[in-house]
Amino acid sequence: MGGYHKLEAQIVQELKDIANKLRVHAITSTQSSNSGHPTSCSSIAEILSVLFFNTMRYKVLEPRDPSSDRFVLSKGHAAPILYAAWAEAGLFPVSDLQKLRRLESDLEGHPTPRLNFIDVGTGSLGQGLAIAAGMAFVGKNYDKANYRVYCLVGDGESAEGSIWESIHFASYYKLDNLCAIFDINRLGQSEPTSLQHNVEVYQKRLEAFGWQSIVIDGHNIEEIVKAFHVASTTSDKPTALIAKTLKGKNFPKIEDVENWHGKPLGDQASIVLQHLEGMIKNKGPLKIQPRKPLKDDVSPVNISNIKLSSPPSYKLGEAIATRQAYGTALAKIAENNSRVIALDGDMKNSTYSEKIKKIDSTRFIECFIAEQNLVGVAIGAACRDRTVAFVSTFATFLTRAFDQIRMGAISQTNVNFVGSHCGVSIGEDGPSQMGLEDLAMFRAIPGSTVFYPADAVACERAVEMAANTKGICFIRTNRPATKVVYENDHTFAIGKANILKKSSKDSVLIIGAGVTVQEALKAAEELEMSGVNVRVMDPFTVKPIDKDAIIKHAKEVGGRIVTVEDHYPQGGLGEAVLSAVAEERDIIVKKLAIPTVPRSGPPSALLDYYGISAKHIVAAAQEITKF
Repeated sequence: MGGYHKLEAQIVQELKDIANKLRVHAITSTQSSNSGHPTSCSSIAEILSVLFFNTMRYKVLEPRDPSSDRFVLSKGHAAPILYAAWAEAGLFPVSDLQKLRRLESDLEGHPTPRLNFIDVGTGSLGQGLAIAAGMAFVGKNYDKANYRVYCLVGDGESAEGSIWESIHFASYYKLDNLCAIFDINRLGQSEPTSLQHNVEVYQKRLEAFGWQSIVIDGHNIEEIVKAFHVASTTSDKPTALIAKTLKGKNFPKIEDVENWHGKPLGDQASIVLQHLEGMIKNKGPLKIQPRKPLKDDVSPVNISNIKLSSPPSYKLGEAIATRQAYGTALAKIAENNSRVIALDGDMKNSTYSEKIKKIDSTRFIECFIAEQNLVGVAIGAACRDRTVAFVSTFATFLTRAFDQIRMGAISQTNVNFVGSHCGVSIGEDGPSQMGLEDLAMFRAIPGSTVFYPADAVACERAVEMAANTKGICFIRTNRPATKVVYENDHTFAIGKANILKKSSKDSVLIIGAGVTVQEALKAAEELEMSGVNVRVMDPFTVKPIDKDAIIKHAKEVGGRIVTVEDHYPQGGLGEAVLSAVAEERDIIVKKLAIPTVPRSGPPSALLDYYGISAKHIVAAAQEITKF
C-alpha cells in the first residue's frame, strides 16, 4: 500500500474523540428540536470524523470553493451529525446546533443549499450517488482537477434502483475520483434491512458492477483512514467502502436495537450523554484542524450571458421539427461557451442532442436508459456553477424521474430539461411514448420556467434563454415538422405572449402552443372565410404565463377564449390560462385537450380524433361566440 503511513496513536484517539463529540451534538440538537435521527447519525460518526478531520481537503470559510473535495450525504436524515462536523471544523458556532429544525434556522431536518456548505438537497433517498457521480464526472473530464467526491449512502436506500443506475454509470465512466461509503448499520425505519449485516453480498454486487469494494469496520478509525487512502490511489474505477456499523453506536441499551429510528433519545439522553462524555479523553478544543484544498487547480469559468453563435436562419412556412431546432441551438450555444454540456438517455438521434458532438464530442454524456440517474448526474454536474447542463429525452420518460426533478428544485439547481415527442402528435408509437402529463409536472416545480416553442425560431431562442435562466427550465419539443411562423429576428421574452393573427373585428381569442398553434392558424383561416374573425396567441412560455396579455386580448374580443393543447386537460396550457383569468369578470374559457388515454394512429388522425385539430377549434370558436 504505497504512500500509506499508519496514524500515530494520539491522532487515532483524537479522531475517536471527535466522533463521540459529534454523537453528543447529534443527541443534544435532536433533543432541543424534539425530533430527528440521532441513532442514524451515530452509525457514521467515525466516518465523518475521518473524512472531515483527516481525509477531505477543503477551506472551512469557503465551503463551496471549486478546488475543494465534495461531500454528499445521500442519507440526508443524518443531517445533524453533518452540521456538527462543520461546526466542529469552525464554520459556525457549535451553539447554533441547538437551533436544529427551527423555523428561523437553516439547519433543517434534511440538508438544503440554504446552507453555504451544502451543494444539494438530500433526504428523498436513493439520489445522492447520481449527484456525486455528476460532480466526479465534471472533476475528471472538464475541470481536470484533483478534488475528490465522497458520497455517504445508507444501506436502506441501497434498495433503490436509482442507486444501482448510478453505480453502473460511475463504473462505465471509470470515475476513480469518486468514493461511495455504504453505511451498513443493519436497521431500517420499521424493521431490519433485507441484507442486514451481510456485507459480503454488498461487496460482491459492487465488484460485479466494476467497483473496487473494501469491507471495513465502520467504527475502526485506522481501517477507515487506510481505506480512504486506497481509494485515493486507485485508478480507472470508483471505490466503495462497505462499512459495517451499528445504529446507535455507543448508546447504552439503544445500540443495534430496533424501533429507535427517527426518534430523539428522550429520557435516555442523559444516560447516553454521560456515557459518551466518559469516552472522550480530550475535553478541550480540537487539536486536529481540517485540511486545506489539495491544490487550487480549478480554473474559473464563465457561464453567464450565453448566446447562440449565429441567429436562427429559417424561411417562413418552412417545415421543421422543434426537436431538430433544439439540437441546432444546443450546438450553437456550445460553440460559444465551452461549459455547455448535453446529457441524454439513449435518445440522442431522436431528441437531436447529438448535434453537440459536432462541436465537441466530450461535452455529450450518454447516460443510457436510466432517467433517474440521468437527472441526478445533471444536477451534480451543474453544482458550483461548473457547467450549463441540458438534459433531453422523450417528455414522457422524464415522469419517472419526477422525484429527482423535484429535489433538483430544492437543491436550487439550474438544469435545463428538454422533452421531445410530446402529445398525440407523435402518432403511431402510441400512448406509452406520448408526453401528456409533462406540462403539469414541470409547472408544479417551484421556480420553474416552462417553454413551449411554436416553431424552430422560437425553439432556438428558448434554448438560448434557458441557458441563462436560474432555476429549472423545461422546453417542450415536437416530433412532427411544423411550419415556421416567426421571422428570424423576432424578439422573444420569458412570460411574454405573441399574437400571430389579429384584426379589429376579432370575436374570439384562440391560444395554442406547439403543434396546436398550427391548428389554430388553420382554424382562423377557415373561420375568416365564414365571416368570423379570431385572434391567435402563442404564449411562448406556459410558466410564467402572460397574464396581462391574455386578459387584455380577451377583453378586446368580448371575453371569449379557446385554449387548445396536445396534453391532458389537467395542469396544462388551459389550466394556466384559467388561472390567469380567474379573478376577471366576464371572461369565459373553453378548453380543448386530450380527454382520455389515447391510442396509436397517424398524427393528423389523432389530432382530429381527440378533438384538437383545426376542425374542432372552428367548432369551439363558433360555439363560444354564442355566449
